[in-house]
Amino acid sequence: MTKPFEPFANEAQTLEIDGAKIENRLDRVSIYGSVDLTKDKEGMAKAKALLALLQDVLRVLESERGLPDSVGTDPSAVSETGRDPFA
Repeated sequence: MTKPFEPFANEAQTLEIDGAKIENRLDRVSIYGSVDLTKDKEGMAKAKALLALLQDVLRVLESERGLPDSVGTDPSAVSETGRDPFA
């Protein structure tokens, strides 16, 4: 059984909804690709899955105290663990 997607909980979890890939990180949730929300039951199921994901992300963000104004997204920037040796 797969573990439910817990936003900001780890650095290894991924999820796919149609052609969109969602990656979990400790400081961000990345969504890329595309999803076709067709006007049918399949489209409705995909829309509900996206909505549930975003509601979970928002729930976590709203529960955090002292959120920074922004988190850098430059991959060459120094992170908490240091500069990426493969960059």
